[in-house]
Amino acid sequence: MPIVEWSGQDFDFSTQIVVVGGGACGLCAALAARDAGAETFVLERTKAILGTTSMSTGLIPAAGTDEQRGEGITDGPEIFSRDIMTKNNEGADPDIVTMLAETSVDTIGWLRDQHNVPLTLVDGFLYPGHSVRRMYGTPNRTGSELMAALEAAVREAGAELVTEAYVVDLVADSDKRIRGIVFERPDGVRESMGCEALILASCGFAGDPTLVAKFIPEMTAAVPHTHLENKGSAFLWGEALGAALGDMDSYQGHGGLAYGHGVPILWPTIMEGGIQVNQEGRRFSDESLGYSEQACKILAQSGAVAWTLFDQRIYDMMMQFDDFKDAVAAKALIVAEGVDQLASKTGLPLEKLTATLASVDTSKRDAVPDSFGRRFRQGTELLAPFYAVKVTGALFHTQGGLCIDRDARVLDREGQSFPNLFAGGGAARGISGAGSTGYIAGNGLLTATSLGKVAGRVAAKQVL
Repeated sequence: MPIVEWSGQDFDFSTQIVVVGGGACGLCAALAARDAGAETFVLERTKAILGTTSMSTGLIPAAGTDEQRGEGITDGPEIFSRDIMTKNNEGADPDIVTMLAETSVDTIGWLRDQHNVPLTLVDGFLYPGHSVRRMYGTPNRTGSELMAALEAAVREAGAELVTEAYVVDLVADSDKRIRGIVFERPDGVRESMGCEALILASCGFAGDPTLVAKFIPEMTAAVPHTHLENKGSAFLWGEALGAALGDMDSYQGHGGLAYGHGVPILWPTIMEGGIQVNQEGRRFSDESLGYSEQACKILAQSGAVAWTLFDQRIYDMMMQFDDFKDAVAAKALIVAEGVDQLASKTGLPLEKLTATLASVDTSKRDAVPDSFGRRFRQGTELLAPFYAVKVTGALFHTQGGLCIDRDARVLDREGQSFPNLFAGGGAARGISGAGSTGYIAGNGLLTATSLGKVAGRVAAKQVL
């Protein structure tokens, strides 16, 4: 992506803050900037304000909230930070992790109480890597619902949302200060906009097969379940400016995308006692370690598929999620009255499937780790009727990106911040460390919402 040298030229029009990208990060940045009174434009290359967030469950983690205390949950930034750093094997920037954990409560309260985003504490189950319940979501637990609420809040706050505006160039001076941007309309007409600060919120590169092959070759065979306009523009601009990049092989995968349907089978199916088997009717991993790393494990199986198996108890619990309802409506689920019928309907070998289920039930009843080291909770034996979903491994979004400081300022390769360039969400280096194993639920939206908020506040303070 080109960087145009500024030599005093005029722009078609100017504003104080430009935000590139209309996902959760960009909208939170715009909200925070408008709260402070800064004139703000959000430029989104697509016709609708959706982003990768719209394809998620829209869950945001926060530690030490009043709701947690009211339910007897002991949590706080130190516990949350420890959970994040343990999952990523100490691979993320601890300063950024600490900042995000500390500001997470403020983010939830700010969105809910000041901007009417309807967030409540999710009940009933833990996600892998979290030691306590701390996930917040909208009533139907969908990212599209969250995005609709954020868009309404941004419009109410008075930020300008410009859609079908594809940013093609950044304009910078010799001191690497961003002076403006150039964007292109669908008819090919280009316009320029000057700015005093620029916030990159254009997510990652999961929608660019060339960049995926370069940085995450193990996921080239994965189904890209992402906003396909995630083309890595922020990183390409950053590289051209001399910005530092970090953890470019980091990503969120998902080991539960319904095969042929494109609907994620969410991980509470596993955490509540469900399992996955391959085409041979055998388990092949400890599924509870995390849905991100499970994607690559499924891709290594015959046909790059697996079957997620669960029962009526889990089915009933999952009906609180619209994504799961979508899977049911799409007829992605198979229901069977017994093991014989389950084997017949899925094509799995009966003898091996029977042995697998028996082994799992033994581990559950005796409360002993299975051969993969998984510890099941007692009382979660799978009982007929059984449900099965054929799934494959998916790439949801990338986690590496532009290195930033606590103020969401982009850093150059010497560790110095650019004068007026900020980044957040998928455009910035995340908190999942390297590879896929460090991702825990909510890492993406934690960095999107909180870094967007921080970037908007700091940028506004700078320009006002």
